[in-house]
Amino acid sequence: MVAAPCVRRLARRSRSALIAALTVLLVQTLIVWNFSSLDSGDEHRDKRDRGSSNEDPRLQHHPPPAARSRGPAAATLHSQAPGGYFSHLPKEKMRTDSNNENSVPKDFENIDNSNFAPRTQRQKHQPELVKKPLSKQKEHLKRKLAVEAKGKEHSLLGKNSNEVLQYGDHGVKNSSHQKENHRLNKQHHHMKKTANSSPEIKYDLPPKCEITGKEAISALSRAKSKHCRQEIAEIYCQHKQGKLMPEKVPRFCPLEGKANNNVQWDEDSVEYIPAKPVRIVFVLVVHGRASRQLQRMFKAIYHKDHFYYIHCDKRSNYLHREVLQFAKKYPNVRVTPWRMSTIWGGASLLSTYLQSMTDLLEMKDWSWDFFINLSAADYPIRTNDQLVAFLSRYRDMNFLKSHGRDNARFIRKQGLDRLFLECDTHMWRLGDRKIPEGIAVDGGSDWFLLNRKFVEYVIFSQDDLVTRMKRFYTYTLLPAESFFHTVLENSPHCDTMVDNNLRITNWNRKLGCKCQYKHIVDWCGCSPNDFKPSDFHRFQQTARPTFFARKFEASVNQEIIGQLDYYLYGNYPSGTPGLRSYWENFYDEPDSIQSISDVMLTMFHSFARLGLRRAETSLHMNGDNSCRYYPMGHPVSVHLYFLADHFQGFLIKHHATNLAVSKLETLETWVMPKKVFKIANPQSDFGRLQFSEIGTEWDAKERIFRNFGGLVGPMDEPIGMQKWGKGPNVTVTMIWIDPINVIAATYDILIESSAEFTHYKPPLNLPLRPGVWTIRILHHWVPVAETKFLVTPLAFSNRQPIKKEEASKLHGGPPRNAYMEQSFQGLNPVLNIPINAAEVEQSRKNSALVGVKLENWLDSLVNSLWSAVDICATGPTSCPVMQSCSQTAWSSLSPDPKSDMGGIKADGRLR
Repeated sequence: MVAAPCVRRLARRSRSALIAALTVLLVQTLIVWNFSSLDSGDEHRDKRDRGSSNEDPRLQHHPPPAARSRGPAAATLHSQAPGGYFSHLPKEKMRTDSNNENSVPKDFENIDNSNFAPRTQRQKHQPELVKKPLSKQKEHLKRKLAVEAKGKEHSLLGKNSNEVLQYGDHGVKNSSHQKENHRLNKQHHHMKKTANSSPEIKYDLPPKCEITGKEAISALSRAKSKHCRQEIAEIYCQHKQGKLMPEKVPRFCPLEGKANNNVQWDEDSVEYIPAKPVRIVFVLVVHGRASRQLQRMFKAIYHKDHFYYIHCDKRSNYLHREVLQFAKKYPNVRVTPWRMSTIWGGASLLSTYLQSMTDLLEMKDWSWDFFINLSAADYPIRTNDQLVAFLSRYRDMNFLKSHGRDNARFIRKQGLDRLFLECDTHMWRLGDRKIPEGIAVDGGSDWFLLNRKFVEYVIFSQDDLVTRMKRFYTYTLLPAESFFHTVLENSPHCDTMVDNNLRITNWNRKLGCKCQYKHIVDWCGCSPNDFKPSDFHRFQQTARPTFFARKFEASVNQEIIGQLDYYLYGNYPSGTPGLRSYWENFYDEPDSIQSISDVMLTMFHSFARLGLRRAETSLHMNGDNSCRYYPMGHPVSVHLYFLADHFQGFLIKHHATNLAVSKLETLETWVMPKKVFKIANPQSDFGRLQFSEIGTEWDAKERIFRNFGGLVGPMDEPIGMQKWGKGPNVTVTMIWIDPINVIAATYDILIESSAEFTHYKPPLNLPLRPGVWTIRILHHWVPVAETKFLVTPLAFSNRQPIKKEEASKLHGGPPRNAYMEQSFQGLNPVLNIPINAAEVEQSRKNSALVGVKLENWLDSLVNSLWSAVDICATGPTSCPVMQSCSQTAWSSLSPDPKSDMGGIKADGRLR
């Protein structure tokens, strides 16, 4: 009996210990779940939430509990990354060849194409939702689900129109952002909240129905113009009232299912000369600024017996001017007198094709047999003679690539059962709709070859199939990928369909399906990759007829274009200049300086001044002012310059007054970025890192920065990229250091053994402090490498010289030097990164500079990371030793035979 109290005390202690152990276990489980979810869930969030963005709001910029015992590493942010930044992603098999050109992901069922919150200004990182206790999150979810359930009762566009927002952590985050976005948009869109929190939009003309569908409401809240909002409301109401979409469409095809026409390709068929060869009209739908690539492609497909109709995007004025110039040289080339702003997935592309077909059929002097659409990113892989021989044999066929057999899945992933509207150069999703009864909907690639009979049927027929399908596809995502397929398969011409568009496309869905078009389309889509030299063997396959390939970009890789060109037409003569060079216009004076940013305008002016200093120091002779200049006006033009597929810098054409004769001359300066990536010395035993770079506009598909040269200003959001060799899994630490040694961010990246590239955009508070920034890369806190980048101070604001008050706001760094919510100041002594009071004071003084003093500071910064390689004169010059630009190998005015447009040769070709 004496031992009983001891036993009871022991039991109580055991229960207390057990409860404590269970509590610790629960806390550990929650911590592990919290961080493991960053891996397991982020692949889908990468596709759903960010689209082409490089930031995941779930990443915590706080010391993770698991790292608190690691000394300096306690302040790191953990993000993982194979080809992105996350480590435990499922591997996807690389497709080496696919001709299924659907522009939506193969794994469509895993993509959330539903949630499109209102777009506003850049959102600050908001971690409080992740910090919420689970019980509060559950209560929050219950309230949201209750509102959602009530909304379902009032669905207008179909049973799923109000089932837009998906809940869970992802839904909670987005619903919070929607509240904030709606509040911000109130100023711009005159929105007000009703009792049930549904935003109400004010219109010039009130809508003819009550708008309650979430997708339509979201579109209204994000649309920029009153006209677009009015159109969204009108189309929504027409659809609600059943006045928009056809319910039934007649089928005129006598066949059951698709036609099964098997066409053969014979490499020797070119020897067969048809008695009446077909004549082709090539419709080139082009955009951008790559005029030299377009001209090179045009030379490769040109023949005097065919016709060329060119449409330049309404926003591509430079390219339109260039096309008008070379079109004058050839009687069988015309440019559309109208222009549209076509967008990826937009209804405008189908409108462009239909209007082009109408124009071509009305041209009585152009007698053509086939319609072929091409872009500047295409290139032939067979000669014109081979193409003509093949099409002459199959002159009654129509060549389109279909999606496959699972029609229901195609309809879902293509969004054909959703209502879309294009306005404000955006495709807005407005809700659900039904596929018309009576027909088989088909689709696949929007690149095709159609014979004249079918084109005439599409343009001139007034039967219900054509007229109702035109109506249906006016409000369809990616309509050009389905309209011609569906009309052909259900028309009297259905027996002429060949399931082959005679193209080969470089699909790499692992890289190309990053939802990169969500800023212009309320959907998740894919695009093909550029071909590289390693792909050349694919053009020589003969398993099926192929005559064109896509995509090619000379700014990404020109070598593969050269290989194809030589394969088709032979080598250029020995000594031909410019074969390894490529120039692409970036800015042209007629487009006005409003077409470029303040950052670019600031840098281009500084580049021009660097060129004038080079002329003065390298060409000037004592007592002679003939090679001294004073800068005048804005730049005339800017080109990107590449040599052997490596970016070589900018070519700035600019005016300057020669001080010896006081005459205006036009010069061109070549500026090249200096090498800023350095491996640590002595080298660490870690050897996987090959290169690191900082920039903006990261293209995850091609794994390059589209902002060539990395021009970054105080209000930009830079991205850190690293290239890796193969090796064991390893974790490295990234440290971002501003010009006065304030540690702006630090985070860890787990590099898998198979990772080739990693990239991450830390959510830094803006403005960034101007000056030279340093990025250090550490492994086990041992230096591996470092790189630098320039945040340029702005000499212009809204393309006007910056004022002192504006400069002070933009050049002073973030408030309280806080780039993130937490401070990394404790790492400065550990990493031996001292903050010097004198440098801090000088930075403060620099932030208020304007005028000449600002230019001097700017030029000293630019000169530390850029060098003026050479300068030349575009015309007459008073500097006796100044070379002529046309005599250089680098100038935009130097010879470029591969892209120059010459006269028609005896064989009817240009190349």
